[in-house]
Amino acid sequence: MKTYIRRRDKNDTLVIFYGGWGTDENVFTPLCNDDFDFILFYNYSAEEALILPETKTYKSITLIGWSLGVWAAEYLFPKTNIIPDTTIAVNGTPVPADKRYGIPPEIFEGTLNNLTEHNMEKFYLRMFGDKKTYLLNRDRIPGRNLKSLHDELRWLYNRIMEQGEPGFRWDYAVTSETDRVFPARNLKSYWSKQSSTKHIILPLPHYIFNKWDSFTSFISFVKNYPEENKEEPVRPEVENSAVS
Repeated sequence: MKTYIRRRDKNDTLVIFYGGWGTDENVFTPLCNDDFDFILFYNYSAEEALILPETKTYKSITLIGWSLGVWAAEYLFPKTNIIPDTTIAVNGTPVPADKRYGIPPEIFEGTLNNLTEHNMEKFYLRMFGDKKTYLLNRDRIPGRNLKSLHDELRWLYNRIMEQGEPGFRWDYAVTSETDRVFPARNLKSYWSKQSSTKHIILPLPHYIFNKWDSFTSFISFVKNYPEENKEEPVRPEVENSAVS
């Protein structure tokens, strides 16, 4: 597993992000600024140890899990000793290889057994939703080689198949209606059963973070999402969006 850390001495706010499969820091650093510290966990495997920064006191800690990073957050959280104030699950569930609540296992296995450069190009296109958005965000495409992608997916699949019952506290869950990676109906089915989690549905694809200029604005959007509309899609007001 790899860790990307961005810190400033003056900051008293921390964002912890668990990325999805196949990602690296290129996917998320466009949302970073000097107003908060940032820790990204990605490229999950047993090859590298978990790396954490030196202890620092924060007034606010937000944990975000995206895609398979929702599962990874639950799996790795006990090893970090970092207690978040707010937790947000985005386009993923704690049971990611599941016919009802995640990606159907046969699709998961098919991706693992047929990993090629061409198929990864198709995967990233689905991640952004359409060709236009994909091309506008090419600078966010991860710089990963095929072996690292295969090794990571194999490790994830093996660990997911061994998992116990989910037990992490998720304050918010964000689901995209046009997700082409996780079936939106499965995401809705899972989070609709979690009464303690506020479920927000948006008319967006699997990767949604190009709609905000920073993690600060994304977190604010989620926390201030109107309660009465939480099951009805609302299009976010975009600041400095990469997509018109």
